[in-house]
Amino acid sequence: MTDPLKALGRRLRLGVIGGGPGSFIGPIHRAAALLDRHFEIVGGVLSSDPNKTRSFAAELGFTGYADVPAMLAAARLDAVAIMTPNDSHLAECIAALAAGVHVICDKPLANSLADARAIARAAEGHIFCLTHAYTGYPMIRQARAMVTAGVIGDLRAVQVEYLQAGMSIPVEAGELTPKLRWKLATERSGPSLVLGDIGTHAHHLACHVTGRGLTRLSADLGAIVPGREVDDYGAMLLRLQGGVRGTLVSSQALAGTENDITLRVFGADGHIAWTHRENNHLILALNGRPVQRLARGDADLLPAARRVLRIARGHPEGLTEAFANLYRDAAEAIAARITGLAADPLALEFPTAVDGVAGLAFVEAALASRRGGGIWVDV
Repeated sequence: MTDPLKALGRRLRLGVIGGGPGSFIGPIHRAAALLDRHFEIVGGVLSSDPNKTRSFAAELGFTGYADVPAMLAAARLDAVAIMTPNDSHLAECIAALAAGVHVICDKPLANSLADARAIARAAEGHIFCLTHAYTGYPMIRQARAMVTAGVIGDLRAVQVEYLQAGMSIPVEAGELTPKLRWKLATERSGPSLVLGDIGTHAHHLACHVTGRGLTRLSADLGAIVPGREVDDYGAMLLRLQGGVRGTLVSSQALAGTENDITLRVFGADGHIAWTHRENNHLILALNGRPVQRLARGDADLLPAARRVLRIARGHPEGLTEAFANLYRDAAEAIAARITGLAADPLALEFPTAVDGVAGLAFVEAALASRRGGGIWVDV
């Protein structure tokens, strides 16, 4: 099979939207886009202040534009990467897609289910990658492939946690950074901060690895820091397709945690377990057999994991490489679209706008459950 990226014979032209001075996620996106040399960043709108955009873009080595329409009109882009606050995703995605430009967008897709559906409709016929970056880790891809292959038997249950400590103190009482300023404003960050920010990651991990969509949930959602007006804690019971039971806990206010993510998937014959702290490994525990610790780089990993290995076993990879795996997949899909060649099917398993719609349906169902005092709500 001919490699579409090699057949294309050039790097894809990428414009970046957001990720200006002081951004946490911007440098990660830019480094990930450039790591495999499939993209070149040729332009950007890095700030709402055109002067800041021009000066920072010049530092980074590409052209800064006053606004998104100006960049779309002048830069001859193959794709844009969007890493702005959530409330701007709708307008930016629609503008890029209307211009015939493919999109790589940070999560969540939008702040409402209606907006997410509008983006998904506009994305039909385009490549659209939603950067749920944890799905870029090789051992998460191994986990999904093992579940699909029936290694742990018929699915019974899934448990997922995403815990942070950054808001375990009343940050609202101090001087707010630009990031906290928009995250604490519900009109910008969405109706539930914890669910939009990290709960959608937990939801997507559970559904992506099991291959089962969410059908029902019952949620306990709110703030655990006294006096806080935005949600910083969510715990819920889940039902996935096929009757698979689940639990999900996400919080930004649990003191002492360090971006702790844990996923366990249970089948009739055993279970698999993955943690973000040890993301280069996966635990496989089958009934009546010794527990196995699989490592990124093992010779007998499944193709889905092997295709995204970068360096030899024993050398750890991390979040930037996971992001880069999504950029690599998106690049292959875009190159295939341009050249008319077939992409590797494993390169097309990245999260899309459809996953973004599912994430917002999850958020809105959890909010409905809270309004009903924790009632079960269909998704």
